[in-house]
Amino acid sequence: MPVPRTKHLRRTGVWLALLASAWLEACAARRELEPPPPVRWDEETFTQKEIPSYAVPLDAKGKPADTVIGSPTTYEVRQGDTLLDVARYYDLGYNEIVAANPGVDPWVPKPGTELVLPTEWVLPCCTYDGIVVNIPEMRLYHYKRAKGTPATVQVATYPVGLGRDDRRTPRGGFKVSSKTVNPTWNIPQSIRREHIKERGDRRTSIPGGAPDNPLGKHRLSLGGSRYAIHGTNIPWGVGMQVSHGCLRLYPEDIERWFPDVPVGTRVQLVYQPVKAGERDGAGYLEVHEDIYRYERSLPASARKALQQRGVGKIDDAALRTTVDESQGVPVKVAAGTQQARAARAAGAGAATD
Repeated sequence: MPVPRTKHLRRTGVWLALLASAWLEACAARRELEPPPPVRWDEETFTQKEIPSYAVPLDAKGKPADTVIGSPTTYEVRQGDTLLDVARYYDLGYNEIVAANPGVDPWVPKPGTELVLPTEWVLPCCTYDGIVVNIPEMRLYHYKRAKGTPATVQVATYPVGLGRDDRRTPRGGFKVSSKTVNPTWNIPQSIRREHIKERGDRRTSIPGGAPDNPLGKHRLSLGGSRYAIHGTNIPWGVGMQVSHGCLRLYPEDIERWFPDVPVGTRVQLVYQPVKAGERDGAGYLEVHEDIYRYERSLPASARKALQQRGVGKIDDAALRTTVDESQGVPVKVAAGTQQARAARAAGAGAATD
């Protein structure tokens, strides 16, 4: 008996649907096995990159209950990558990615190399308000306390470039005195003499928006000083000592961050090559190069910082290794105690109430 046409069409449709489903599943499996397409390292890609912020619980005294934020991850090098491009995409400075990956060629890393991305940080001690820049780390932290959420502080963090050894970025307290879009750079006389000597450039100023304006498109002036936090026309200089003392951010970082910083914001420029912090009662140590050679003893500073945190018994071998390697990543050097963990939890709970 012949199959009715309508029933035949229905069966044919079912088989086509099954075949299509199988084909789609096969394609999906093939996509999972294939590596994703290479990232295009261009300005559009960097403009669209993710820049996370962190909601940090506060204890009863209004201080962070945990002082380690973020989490580390990895990246597999592909043909044509440089560490500078990878660092910028993951919002790291040149210094951070190079220190975390010793022995890797920053310009021609071998494809297939697994890079450590140091996207975990100990908060600098001990100001958790406004803007804090840790000079040897070459990183800026911005603390915002939103109305209606008194139990947490929002932390954003960005890599910076800063002053050369002969033009050191200063330590001290400042305030944001003004904000400028497309600032004109009135060249200080001492820098102008350098320009004349090095390349015969006798200009006294560079107009705002000019491609060779080292201030980039945004500037936050630090009152009572000649220094500023600004963008840059040379993004690869972030994470390097390249300026005459000012602090430079990636163009896409300062463009997004600029509206969040009101005039009058407090700015602290601190010098902490050694940072000690806590997470879940355990003690962490993060050590950076002492770029301006201000520290007498990094091991002594590390032990003192951990003891001030009261994190329990310190693993001496882990401490020595962390200081010796100075890779700029948080390392657990004290397991902590049940009492410490309970105290941190109690402090955070008191703030929440």
